[in-house]
Amino acid sequence: MAWIKALAAETLAPGTRQIVKLEEQSLLLLNESGNIYAINNICPHLKLPLKKGKVTADGTIVCPWHRSEFDLETGEVKNWCPFPPVVGNVLGKISTEKTLGVFPTRIEDGQILVDL
Repeated sequence: MAWIKALAAETLAPGTRQIVKLEEQSLLLLNESGNIYAINNICPHLKLPLKKGKVTADGTIVCPWHRSEFDLETGEVKNWCPFPPVVGNVLGKISTEKTLGVFPTRIEDGQILVDL
């Protein structure tokens, strides 16, 4: 495991998010009800940023660009490009269904650590 200091824990209050760059990766850190998540900030569908994505009560993040939905814990696709059939068929086929990159986190000595 390669645990890397990402951010002081006090700077990521519940309900907030922040982008950090770690070893060439742009990660989105989210504090959802005290749970810290680290995910790729880039949606695997169209390679657009997820920072403004909505987090649902079911523990998923919804891409603000094409509404694909990913599990915050596993990165598993819960819903891929759910547009109406004509548009969805075109947008959904721009790239094949791919999971979102997620990374384990922990807090140690007041720091959020991410395992890359």
